Amino acid sequence: MKNIQTDICIIGAGPVGLFAVFEAGLLKMRCHLVDALPQVGGQLSEVYPHKPIYDIPGYPEILAGDLVKNLMKQIEPFNPSFTLGERVDSLEKLPEGGFQLRTSDGTDISAKVVVIAGGLGCFEPRKPELENLTQFEGKGVAYMVKNPENFRNKKVVIAGGGDSALDWTIYLAEIAEKVSLIHRNETFRGAPDSAEKVFELAQKGKINLILSSNISKLNGNGKLNEVVVLDKSKAETAIPADFFIPLFGLTPKLGPIADWGLQIDKNAIEVNTEDYSTNVEGIFAIGDINTYPGKLKLILSGFHEAALMAQSAFKYVYPNQKLSFKYTTVNGVNAF
Repeated sequence: MKNIQTDICIIGAGPVGLFAVFEAGLLKMRCHLVDALPQVGGQLSEVYPHKPIYDIPGYPEILAGDLVKNLMKQIEPFNPSFTLGERVDSLEKLPEGGFQLRTSDGTDISAKVVVIAGGLGCFEPRKPELENLTQFEGKGVAYMVKNPENFRNKKVVIAGGGDSALDWTIYLAEIAEKVSLIHRNETFRGAPDSAEKVFELAQKGKINLILSSNISKLNGNGKLNEVVVLDKSKAETAIPADFFIPLFGLTPKLGPIADWGLQIDKNAIEVNTEDYSTNVEGIFAIGDINTYPGKLKLILSGFHEAALMAQSAFKYVYPNQKLSFKYTTVNGVNAF
């Protein structure tokens, strides 16, 4: 079990959460970010990493994945820490001030301020409709790749046709004993370059590519050992498997946040536009997860909200200090 102490715990490591680290860092506040996804970037990394974005100041056009890389480079001087692939399940406001949070994997986080930057909420995997799927969860069925080394020298079956399915097939082909990719169509939704690499791996015999087919059932005795595939002719083929990874995308849900005493309106958190604070003192909400009159769900708007939030969060982290903020153009980032 991990125990982490920080000034600000940011729930959500998407673009707005990452930029909040920069704004907090300018004011000498330490940040720890938690995200249920196994990598930073939120939707930009998980849903459309190759999609161009046109409304980021200074960039007439930038790929979503490149924006995430730039944001990570921007916050490097402030040394944020991360808990990825875990969801914040509980939050307790402490009598002496601050908060105690616990994740789905038992990580404990103590923070003076909590910032919810969860985008559209907690992303949960879309699960295939298989009768005994839950029976093998944690026993061969995984919905994301947290640590690729867990699949070394194992038989892995991946299902899906998007970027995540393609990217992990390519990556795990070099690690696993055998990778099988199952897709219900003949073509993929992911990046053409990735699809081409997958077809090349199949031609070289490095992966088992099965198209126009669906998963029909899972077999095993206490642990997964076989994935059964149904093709267009209704013929079944059993594929030996240590792991089955269905990558059918993610569904946004508010999740445990709904139980934290926050004012909610249509699955969004109501905030005060003066500083994007919630009705719970010490908790802020920025980005697509909040709502207020005139709200625009733009990354640009989230960046603005992060800047104002940091100014207000300062009084919780340094209650006995007067805020003295300078423009970054005066002395540079390192001056702070």
